[in-house]
Amino acid sequence: MSKRNIKRSYNRILEISKDAQQITMPDSRYYRRNGEYYPSITYVLGTYPKGKYFEDWLKKVGYSADHIVRKAADEGTQVHEMCEAFLLGEELQFLDKHGRPQYHPDVWQMFLRFVDFWEEYNPTLIETEVHLFSDELKVAGTCDLVLEIDGELWIVDLKTSNHLQTTYDLQTAIYGKCYEECYGKTADRYGVLWLKSNKRKAAKDKMQGKGWEMYESSRSQEENLDIFKTVKTLFDLENPTHKPAFTKFRTSARRILGD
Repeated sequence: MSKRNIKRSYNRILEISKDAQQITMPDSRYYRRNGEYYPSITYVLGTYPKGKYFEDWLKKVGYSADHIVRKAADEGTQVHEMCEAFLLGEELQFLDKHGRPQYHPDVWQMFLRFVDFWEEYNPTLIETEVHLFSDELKVAGTCDLVLEIDGELWIVDLKTSNHLQTTYDLQTAIYGKCYEECYGKTADRYGVLWLKSNKRKAAKDKMQGKGWEMYESSRSQEENLDIFKTVKTLFDLENPTHKPAFTKFRTSARRILGD
């Protein structure tokens, strides 16, 4: 990546608190801010109904569901890490020095689709893996990418799932809301860079390539934010304390040894 692709971040108007910490539990994720615990955006969106497709899929795969979900999550994490390393200027190699693959071919292919997008559209990198929060909605999260493409400010989330989900629209919308609170900048567009698309070639009127596409919601930013606020209300009803489970028990122990 050439230096012309890099741009300094906009100045934050809401700083990250000194006690800030991301806390990930097996079934939840929180961000600490000034002594409060903000649930993560993805944790809140877990309240959104999964829908008939998910129910049908669950019936089909049965007990294999947990394994499939974990495998997909691990692959997604690996692709995210590879993309971030690429953006930081690191060179990634499919084979190690002994000629052995370092990555699963499917993971490597998804990474190459990201590289294809980057080299084709040459965006300006504003932020990567940026910590965002909303003091108004009491949520926080980590946005994959803030980019400038052809003079427009984009909020972008990377996805490696087999299907696009409604919650992706809500996720990019709330990232945009958080970014506006933290930086005082309103994004022009909100996209999901889907690295497992069935697209087979580039198109003149759409941002896409072989195996990837930049998906944008058909609903407005305001509509998606309204839906998210409804989901957050349901989440609050089910989780009134907004604290991770470990706050209810000791988190350290040590035996004092005598002389």
